[in-house]
Amino acid sequence: MKKKTALQAVLASTLAVGLTACGTGGSGGGESPAPAAGTTPAAGGTQEKKAETITITFQNIYPDPTDPKNGMLKKIVADYQAKNPNIKIELDSLNTDQQKLKLKTQAASKEVPDITIVNPAAQMKPFVDAGLFAPLNDMVAQNGLKDTFQSGILDWYTFNNNIYALPDGNNIGVVYYNKELFQQAGVEVPKTFEEMVEVVKKLKAKGIQPMAIGEKDSWTGSFLFMNVLLRTNGGPGFLKDVADGKKTFLDPAFTEAVDSFQNLIQAGAFQEGATSFDYNAGENLFKTGKAAMYYMGSWATGGIETSSVNGKVGVFKFPTVNGKGNPDEFMLAPGSAFAVSANSKHLKETKDFLNYFMLNFPKEAFAVKGAVGIAQKVEGDFKAAGYSEMAMEVLGLFKQVKGGDLAFDNTMNPGTAQGHLTSIQNLFVQKKNSADVGKEHQTAYEANKK
Repeated sequence: MKKKTALQAVLASTLAVGLTACGTGGSGGGESPAPAAGTTPAAGGTQEKKAETITITFQNIYPDPTDPKNGMLKKIVADYQAKNPNIKIELDSLNTDQQKLKLKTQAASKEVPDITIVNPAAQMKPFVDAGLFAPLNDMVAQNGLKDTFQSGILDWYTFNNNIYALPDGNNIGVVYYNKELFQQAGVEVPKTFEEMVEVVKKLKAKGIQPMAIGEKDSWTGSFLFMNVLLRTNGGPGFLKDVADGKKTFLDPAFTEAVDSFQNLIQAGAFQEGATSFDYNAGENLFKTGKAAMYYMGSWATGGIETSSVNGKVGVFKFPTVNGKGNPDEFMLAPGSAFAVSANSKHLKETKDFLNYFMLNFPKEAFAVKGAVGIAQKVEGDFKAAGYSEMAMEVLGLFKQVKGGDLAFDNTMNPGTAQGHLTSIQNLFVQKKNSADVGKEHQTAYEANKK
């Protein structure tokens, strides 16, 4: 599978593509629910008894009530339960890091919930290899569901020709900024990383929090750091070169990225105690106007758009670092995805519900201003629907993508990825020699490579 090529083509295309049926029926999307979801004949066929109540546990990462996807999730679930009164969808809503940890524990005891969340490529492969997820090929063929996904996106969730998860997003890393706070500090959008550090210093001098981050969930700092590395490496592929034996983490591109990243931290970019703020708490600093910049995947657009800073926010591409890199190369983020437990006691009913959920996902996400950067084709005019100027800017950036890299933990094996996440998180607490950080990474890689 030529996954990188496929994903780059997806991200470079427009999102306003026609969407097939959105599933307004019962179980299984656009079709009427099967008799099994209603009542069953009693002996002799003259009486009916109430169908058994089936509970489906739906683990998800939409816990924040201010996130449009939280309301969207609850609406689709409520609609499905109304159409299928014997089905109860039990929501287990967690933030990203909580969900990852919980799933590891559940996987170890082979008690994966009916529907859970996984990330693409390297992150989900161990679960697939352990036989924990059910193939979804049959389910995505129902009701035209497969055709609702953007071309190539499902490749990231496919192993041995089996699709094991359905993604909610297809995103890029961008910098959101508060125009009012920039104006108050007399600063402009930085065109280089070095200018970005200077903007941080000027904002801080004016008593304005320069950037927000939720580094308790350690992937957030990693995602930003990897964009720095994408620049200092002069383009994509650093981790692939490490895996192919062409480079090590002692390479100058890596240590330069560490030094540049630490320059940003040491300039006072992030809030005090950044490692005690989880993803939602960090993002809420920006959404409530308490920070001037926020680096995140474009999935954050919907939550920002429905927050108090709507109308005040713009976006810009991550800039060059020391003159290196191309701003049109982005951190690429095929999204978290919904997988079904191979050991589900109600496998058919679970697949039927997920089919319905994903068929309705684009329509409902669009309605709540949450459709920027989703993995499925979207029917509708974003501007006419009242999406903000910021959202239209983000959609415009998708058309400028000329490639990029995946997140570290979607590329390297879990052991190496955990070593990396811990190492980068520690930089928010204490400045370290960049060569030592490189050695930490190389040690983790050597200890975990196969």
